[in-house]
Amino acid sequence: MGPRRYDPMPRRVLLVDDDPSVLLSLKAVLELHHFDVETAVSVAEAQRKLAAGAFELVVTDVRMEREASGFEVIRTAARQPCRPATAVLTAYLPQNEQWKHEPVDAVLVKPIGTRDLVQQLENLLARHQTRQKSQRPDDVSGP
Repeated sequence: MGPRRYDPMPRRVLLVDDDPSVLLSLKAVLELHHFDVETAVSVAEAQRKLAAGAFELVVTDVRMEREASGFEVIRTAARQPCRPATAVLTAYLPQNEQWKHEPVDAVLVKPIGTRDLVQQLENLLARHQTRQKSQRPDDVSGP
């Protein structure tokens, strides 16, 4: 039996897509891999959930109500005090190159296999956590 990875607590994820069947499938897959998943079917719902609680990761479709709705979700996530890792999961990126200037940590292209999806999200969280630790000032107590 190989080494078992220890997760002190599930990683909290906000998953955003306007297709309920995609949300249910991805939620089930991620929960099987010990993610604590909340879902939203619109930009407005995602923004309410981001305002109400902290997430370690936000994964959103790009095309929902509008051509680039997912980037509204990404920008809202980037303004949160906890600054979660962000990823877009999409079959079609917008044709213009403006998306490259958005605060997106990863782009995942549909279709994507379950194992590949989970591995890419794990890697994204690890990179994000390392980056956050390196940006925090060291705790210094006393003179």
